[in-house]
Amino acid sequence: MKTTLDIPDDLLHTMKRQAMREGRRFQDVVAEIFRRSLAQPEPVAIQTIRHRVKLPLIQCQHPATPAMELTANQVAEVLLKQEVDGLHEATRR
Repeated sequence: MKTTLDIPDDLLHTMKRQAMREGRRFQDVVAEIFRRSLAQPEPVAIQTIRHRVKLPLIQCQHPATPAMELTANQVAEVLLKQEVDGLHEATRR
């Protein structure tokens, strides 16, 4: 099948030089490049989330003051400390 493509000059010259070096027809080199490219495994797509974890929403009677609010880093520190404490307690038994 014949078609028309706009190929950047540098790429065209590289493919033509390859065809000349290998003693092959230009169209055969192009077809091989296309085939090799299409035979490559497709990049791993970001997998769709199948199951979302729903975290509980805790309603408070009053809004937290700035001193009572926790940042994400502070929450991570608290959770890590709880995990470490739990591991220490488990090894003591």
